[in-house]
Amino acid sequence: ALQGRSHPGRYNAAMHNTPRHAHLPDVATDAVALARPLDWVGMDGMAMPIRLAGEGGHDLHVPATVDVAVDLGDAGARGIHMSRLYLHLQQSLANESLSAPSLRRLLETCIASQQGLSSRARLRLRYEHLLLRKALVSDNAGWKRYPVEVEAELRDGHLQLTLGFSVDYSSTCPASAALSRQVNAARFVEDFAGLRPLSNDAVRDWLASERGLAATPHAQRSRADVRVELRPAFDDLPLQALVDAVENALGTPVQTAVKREDEQAFAEANAANLMFCEDAARRVAAALSADARVSAWNVRVAHYESLHPHDAVASVGGRNA
Repeated sequence: ALQGRSHPGRYNAAMHNTPRHAHLPDVATDAVALARPLDWVGMDGMAMPIRLAGEGGHDLHVPATVDVAVDLGDAGARGIHMSRLYLHLQQSLANESLSAPSLRRLLETCIASQQGLSSRARLRLRYEHLLLRKALVSDNAGWKRYPVEVEAELRDGHLQLTLGFSVDYSSTCPASAALSRQVNAARFVEDFAGLRPLSNDAVRDWLASERGLAATPHAQRSRADVRVELRPAFDDLPLQALVDAVENALGTPVQTAVKREDEQAFAEANAANLMFCEDAARRVAAALSADARVSAWNVRVAHYESLHPHDAVASVGGRNA
């Protein structure tokens, strides 16, 4: 009766020669307690390289943090096949440049890998994108880092893409500028009282001296956090175009490589673009609401005050027709 079977305490040569992985237990197939479908199941915080289209048609790999999830629609299934998701992500993100079509294919593969357990999938990528930015006046250029977050969800065949990024800029306070101008004007009256006639040279020399700057407005590094929902008609992820639009709207993006002429031009740009956080939020909102690639958007700006020990913030969102 024991022929051909294993028996406790007996050595079975047939079992010894069978590959160990052929008999590994799979508890994912066990009966489910409190059975019900689950909205999302997956993995967060995976470290992976992703492939991006670089300058001159040369792709590059950058490190990213990846979250992925699928729904578990089968109430009788205990869990999903997470290792399949991981392996598909690892292969696709490293070998295919990031785009709307590649994200659609990847999410379709994630759903198919679950063999009927899932009908939708979502993906979140966080990485830092480097853009080479030209100086304001000189022939120099330098690299700027932009934090980026890409969210993609495939549901009922519809791909929804959300692109988030941050832009650093300088903000000079309009109220502080007005108060500084008043102090400068008062000093001018004080220094030139009774001096008539005034020559252009005398006034120019005074303005160029330390006496000609009685007060300066406060300015600070600031940040605009932008999230846009992209229209499905566009295949690319227009990060650089949107960054350009936001920086042009603000007028004072922070600089990288600068010479004195660039620093002077930056000071002029700040004087020409005095803004409270409310002004900055409205500027970015106007740029995004006019962009045909964007169906919905949200903006939050923060001015890291040099006058106060707290930040000034403003936020606004909208949907384009």
